[in-house]
Amino acid sequence: MAKRLFTSQGLTFTGQAAGSVIGTASSYMALKGGASTQIIDVLEIFISGMATASTVAGMIMDRVSTLETTPTALAAPNRDGGMNPSITALVSGSTVVPFVTASTQPTPSNTVTDIALNLALNLFGGIVRWNAATTQQWWIIGNTAPAGESILFNSSTGGGSTGLANAHIMYEPY
Repeated sequence: MAKRLFTSQGLTFTGQAAGSVIGTASSYMALKGGASTQIIDVLEIFISGMATASTVAGMIMDRVSTLETTPTALAAPNRDGGMNPSITALVSGSTVVPFVTASTQPTPSNTVTDIALNLALNLFGGIVRWNAATTQQWWIIGNTAPAGESILFNSSTGGGSTGLANAHIMYEPY
């Protein structure tokens, strides 16, 4: 497979509690496998703060404890596509579902044994780039909770306040 980039621009990452249903649409980025056998390697997460004043964001890449219902297809300025311009379309069994809103939003996990990647930053011009070292990438496997969907969100549990940011998630589906 080829590497892909899921990009959001101008999202207001609202501070939301881990373990609670995300209450605000278009305030997170989520990736879900398109099939029960889907494997996705998340290779990089980049967040750039666009707030007009100092705002701390408790950004977390987390698994979900409860999946969303009916994810909404991406619309501009959000995007998802192949990094190689000659990439072919993903076929059934290797599709990925990137989204920023759904009919019912997902619930970030608050389970002690689930992992959560801390990506906190100041949204007043701050940046954070997490780039996975070899064999240390974030895995999404299948399309059921908790391993089949991951969410990048601003955790009020982690001290996050609402603010504006651009972000991307680089990943490779198998």
